Amino acid sequence: MARIVRFHKTGGPEVLRIEEVAPSPPGEGEVRIAVKAIGLNRAESLFRQGMYLEATNLPSRLGYEAAGTVEAVGTGVTRFKVGDRVNTLPAFSMGKYGVYGDSVVVPADAVSSFPGNLSFEEGTSVWVAYLTAYGALIEHGGLRKGQHVLITAASSSIGYATLQVVRAAGGVSIATTRKPEKAEMLRRGGADHVIVTGKEDLAARVIEITEGRGADLIFDAVAGRSMEALAASAAREATIFVYGVLSMKPTVFPLDVALKKGLILRGYTLFEIVSVPERMERARNYIFEGLKSGALWPVIDRIFRPLETIVEAHRYMESNQQSGKIVVTV
Repeated sequence: MARIVRFHKTGGPEVLRIEEVAPSPPGEGEVRIAVKAIGLNRAESLFRQGMYLEATNLPSRLGYEAAGTVEAVGTGVTRFKVGDRVNTLPAFSMGKYGVYGDSVVVPADAVSSFPGNLSFEEGTSVWVAYLTAYGALIEHGGLRKGQHVLITAASSSIGYATLQVVRAAGGVSIATTRKPEKAEMLRRGGADHVIVTGKEDLAARVIEITEGRGADLIFDAVAGRSMEALAASAAREATIFVYGVLSMKPTVFPLDVALKKGLILRGYTLFEIVSVPERMERARNYIFEGLKSGALWPVIDRIFRPLETIVEAHRYMESNQQSGKIVVTV
């Protein structure tokens, strides 16, 4: 029997259950994976609560990222064979598929190999973080050498991936955190500057760091009431990418400042990359090259063992204590 994680009602981490089911045979164009490690993402917390971009159909599975070995392939699948080391791309609906479990079936198009120098724990920490950072800053933002990038809530796995992408492009990163104890970890993780927002004025510090110019690109996971401070921190004709809603409060568009500076404020998700083959191919090449060269390296905060710790791991994710990726090994 296979063990999978499902929930029968929306709510807190306690709604997650481990259930035993017969292993599903992969259908046409699908792959079954023997999972070794699962990477947690904030999207899964929102999905579990019924607050995500797509509706939750109960009972539901969940999870975007897993790494393991191919257990079986469906008809029409030629890129993979049994025993291959693979990880999953966030290129499917959690309403239909989910990777929390020890044996999971996903579309073959959402499966990738990963560099052999990475462990399974590192392999499950790749795609959400680096696709999110790459898509905004490189694909859409056109990040150039010397530009300043302001990164909010920078201690997440996406935040650390963004610091690495900025450094690889020759940009200057300005990381923010609410917790003073995370400042030194962010510096060690590649941040050129760190602002502790509970103690420092965000806009004033960004203007000081950039010698009056402001940040050229802003990568925001918070939204809500902080948008006015971000607009005040922005350079003329800067772009503010909003990819998360950690605040959960209404976001007011800072019209006056946006008009004066000619700002662009746009919502962004990695699905803009994975849904367009040409963009995805560029992203894959960029990420693989970075992982192989060492310019990119997954930052893992904590590994929970075994699958039965999934509720504890979700509680930890929602505590915002982490500095990097949270992984559960199966």
